[in-house]
Amino acid sequence: MQDLILISTSSKNPETKNTLSHFIKTADMQMHSWLAEGEYGQWAVECFLKTDHFLKTNGGAVSSIRNIANSMQLDINLISEKNRRKKILLADMDSTLIKGESLDEIAAKVGIGEEIANITRQSMRGELDFNQSIMKRVAMLKGIKEDILLEIIEETHLNNGASLLAPTMKKSGALCYIVSGGFDFLTIPIAQKIGFDGSFSNKLEITNSHLTGNVIPPILGVHAKKEALTQLSKQHNLKSADVAAIGDGANDLEMLEAAGLGVAFEGKQLLRDKIATQLNYTDLTGLLFLQGYTIGDMVS
Repeated sequence: MQDLILISTSSKNPETKNTLSHFIKTADMQMHSWLAEGEYGQWAVECFLKTDHFLKTNGGAVSSIRNIANSMQLDINLISEKNRRKKILLADMDSTLIKGESLDEIAAKVGIGEEIANITRQSMRGELDFNQSIMKRVAMLKGIKEDILLEIIEETHLNNGASLLAPTMKKSGALCYIVSGGFDFLTIPIAQKIGFDGSFSNKLEITNSHLTGNVIPPILGVHAKKEALTQLSKQHNLKSADVAAIGDGANDLEMLEAAGLGVAFEGKQLLRDKIATQLNYTDLTGLLFLQGYTIGDMVS
């Protein structure tokens, strides 16, 4: 069974098909089949390389061809047809399923947005210890009214394709969970809204309708996402090879490395350097394309 090259992007530019055709020819590939041919602004085509040089050199060849693809705003990924559709999905929430970072949004409402956002950026790049970072940021929110959390829930926007993931994969029998370093005041309603089976996340301490500035232990830190993957796989008698995981930050790295399909979604540089499968130009629909779902398979 030969590995496939998946080329994908999200674009409403009518020239996208020509761009894809040019790239396929330039990279000496042979088209296999379309998964999406412009429907709803989605493009995904499976290809074979005409020679096996790509497969023999793997990572290096992916990098060299990806450099060309990046200039055309195309994602290129090497995928295996074996065990392609995964049985569990683990998805990060902040900057993956939803736009932005929820803790930063709370901070912005009380006038300390940039101060906390800077700490968040450093943490997501892997420059700060995650546990210390989250405790420091939450401590700065001490005294804030609980009502602000309801405003954040109301104002949160999903990333494109987020609402398709769980309904489509669950139709094939998969289980879907949010695994987040964020907080359950948001992970729970987001999971319910887009059909996920549940969520793992942190919990803010609230007393007398105000944030105390504390996180209720235990903190879901840098190792927690991989631990959730191991726990859920064991619970459902599955292997890590049966898991798809997606995230954007440093605290997602261990989970993505452990999953059978680990995907860096608009990832920070640390993930782009270490995770081979990447979606930088395709929205979350790309996670379904990577598993062989066509645009016609998708359920909202």
